[in-house]
Parts: sequence; structure tokens; C-alpha cells
Amino acid sequence: MAQTFIVKGAVVTNPSANNIGRAVFVRVTATADTTGTVVDKDDGAIGTFYLENGDTVIIEKDPGDKLTCATSKASAVGSPRS
Repeated sequence: MAQTFIVKGAVVTNPSANNIGRAVFVRVTATADTTGTVVDKDDGAIGTFYLENGDTVIIEKDPGDKLTCATSKASAVGSPRS
């Protein structure tokens, strides 16, 4: 099924401790099997996620939260309903 979303920024390749333009919604696509981590603005762990090559997920986070996810591409997105 096709996803509809609003593009809100540039693509970040292999984000590392990146707040992705202070985005609330971030679309992450794995370019290889990978584990991602989200930490808060004080570097406190919030959680991790696993993606297989080609998987895509949209993560909701606070604007100051940071994403690290090697072998992936991430970009800020919004919902067409927001």
C-alpha cells in the first residue's frame, strides 16, 4: 500500500545523533539490516528498533530527540492530516 506524507526536509544518510531538523515525524528506510536508536536531548536512551534491508518506518519523537541509524536514510515528514 502506498504511503502519503508531506516532505519537510532533506534526506540524511546514516544519521548519527541527529535530530533530523527537529522533526516530530521521521521516515527511516534501511539500506541494509540495521538497528536504530532514539535518545532524548540529554542523551538518555528512549529505545531501539530493528529494520531489515528495504524496510521503512515512521518514528514519532520530540523535536530535541536524536536518531542514530547506520545504513539508512532518514527524512522529516508530516501527515497530510496535520
